Parts: sequence; C-alpha cells; structure tokens
Amino acid sequence: MTVSVLVVDDSGFFRKRLTEILMASGQIKVVGVATNGREGVELAESLRPDVITMDYEMPVMDGISAVREIMRKRPTPVLMFSSLTYEGARVTLDALEAGAVDFLPKNFEEIARDTSQLQKILIQRVLDVAGSRPGSRPATTSPKPAVAAPESRRPLATRGSHTASPAHRPEPLAREPVRKPRKTEARHYSVVGIGTSTGGPVALQKVLTALPATFPSPIVLVQHMPASFTPAFAERLNRLCRIEVRQAQDGDVLRPGLALLAPGGKQMMVESRGGQARVRILPGDDRLNYKPSVDVTFGSLARSYPGKTLGLILTGMGADGKEGCRMMKQTGSVVWSQDEKTSVIYGMPMAVAKAGLSDEVLALDEIGARLVEGVR
Repeated sequence: MTVSVLVVDDSGFFRKRLTEILMASGQIKVVGVATNGREGVELAESLRPDVITMDYEMPVMDGISAVREIMRKRPTPVLMFSSLTYEGARVTLDALEAGAVDFLPKNFEEIARDTSQLQKILIQRVLDVAGSRPGSRPATTSPKPAVAAPESRRPLATRGSHTASPAHRPEPLAREPVRKPRKTEARHYSVVGIGTSTGGPVALQKVLTALPATFPSPIVLVQHMPASFTPAFAERLNRLCRIEVRQAQDGDVLRPGLALLAPGGKQMMVESRGGQARVRILPGDDRLNYKPSVDVTFGSLARSYPGKTLGLILTGMGADGKEGCRMMKQTGSVVWSQDEKTSVIYGMPMAVAKAGLSDEVLALDEIGARLVEGVR
C-alpha cells in the first residue's frame, strides 16, 4: 500500500526536506506541494491525498483556516507541524479542534537528532495518520459561557468519513469483541484515571465538558503531549469545563471536582498516605516510550487504591495503558474503553478491549453522561 501525501508549507526548504524524507521510504508518495493554505485546500480537492501535512503560519490562508476548509469540503487526515512553544501549543490545539489528527515539531532536531531515527518517526507518523478517522469526532460544546476565551471556542468543523482510493485504502483495523460488556453498577470511586494519545485533546474536551462542577471523584489525566504543550492544554480545558482542570505539580492533593493533567516529559504517580491522595511528579525515564505514560499512572492507582478506581482509555495509537488497566483489574477496579467507531486511532482502546479488560466499551459522545451516571 502506497500512501499519497500533500505537503503544505510556505518554506521551500522545509517542503523539499520533508518530501525527500517521505519519498525515500518507498511506502509514501508526495503527490503535490502547496505554498499556502488556499493552495492546500484546492489541491486537497483535486489530488485527493490520503494525508496532508500542514504548516500553521502561512500567507494567503493560515493552516488552521485551511484545516477547517478541508474538513468541510473533503475530510482528510491532517498532520500539523508547529513550534514547541506556548504559542505553538495554543495554535496546535486550535488545529486539532478544527480537525487535524496529530502534530509534530517543525524543528526536526526536536523530533530526533539522529537522521535515521528522524526518518523512522516521520514516516511512521504519516502512516499512522493515514489509518485514522478524521470524521469520527463529534462537535464539542463549551459549558462555561461566562468565561471569555474566544480562541478556544471555535466550533469543530462538520466532518464526514474519509474514504481512500482502493489502491490507498488503509489496512482494516482489528475488530472489537462482538459481545458488548454490560453496564457496571453506579458506585463510588476514589479516583478516576483517563489515558489517551492521538485524538485525545478533542476527546478529553468532549468528555470533561460534560461533567458538573460537583463531580464526586478526583480525576487524573494522562495525555501523550510535549512538555511545552501541557500547560496550555490544561488552561484550555479549565476555561471550557465546569470542573477545575490544571497541570499537576508534585505534592498536589486530589479532591472531587479537580482534574490534574500529567505534565509532558515527566511521569505522574498517585500515592495514598494517611487517607489523603497526592500526586508525585517524577523525571521521565528514558527506558519508557511515553512521558507521561498511562501504564505508570494507572499502575500507581492500582497500588494506592486497589479495587476503588475507574480507568478509562480513549483514542490513541499504540498500547500504552493496557498493562496499567490489567493491574487495576487484578485488584477489582473497573475499566472502560472508547469504541472503534468514534476513535481517531483505535490503538490504545483496542489493546485494552482485545485483552478482555474492558468492563464497558463506549462511544465518545456517551462517555461524559456515563461518568455522571456511573460515578457516585
């Protein structure tokens, strides 16, 4: 299978370098290049690529506006390139909300210093994005109308399912178990843990904005994201949600109505001492693929609150969270996972479901209401 790619960037050097790397793979064909967002929208319609790589700052039409237009006219998986800065994070989150699937740093040295490793990461990310579902996310609402945050309230574009041409159709994903687990009874949970990766920023926004300020359990969030992005993401969620959301700091105390987001580049663990739950923020271990890691956080929940936690795995590539969920299940805790149809990439939730660890498999638009109903 050859994946066709459209490169949209106003930098001639970047277009040339990215094209060279992708074409060298033998699995990817760059079918066109555009120098601004308007050209990108037009070529997306005429070339019908499987994946579009998109810069965010360009003349004529910026990347976010281009993503919105593409999702309105012909939904196609988009991989954004942005800077690893606070402003870059804000813009990238806007692009993800507009419909982009994933993002990478535009400075290639921030991806990998070794050229061969850089090529491997870029190629694999494009291939992963090619198998995503850009039309799988429902629109997100903002229940805090009194707080002014116009840059974070742009509505999601309406999207349909992207259909690749027969020669370029991604391999079908493994199916979920036919038997849909029955609903677990409503109960009290000492902590609710949510883990996600690709597609997670929009999914978390959808889930958390459905929760009331009086939600009865503390929440810990693990989203695969660079260290420079998590502060802006936590601030964005806090503006939109009725519960409080902030980036976790070492020693923070968990309490109902508070969601703590693991900082990028580090590991977050939960400890229970004297009946009080606190988070520990530890340096990221280079031996682990993910910093933060869902397995690390969920494993600490299993140890600190055996049988008293709810774990939820949302959209994302890979299998991070499966072993953490296994540990939670071994102590008698409950695990839910997102379904295939509404996952942008059905990797992490599929790993949990295929391992028989999911007590419930839920569509994204069901999860918020299910949390309100099932957590006392």
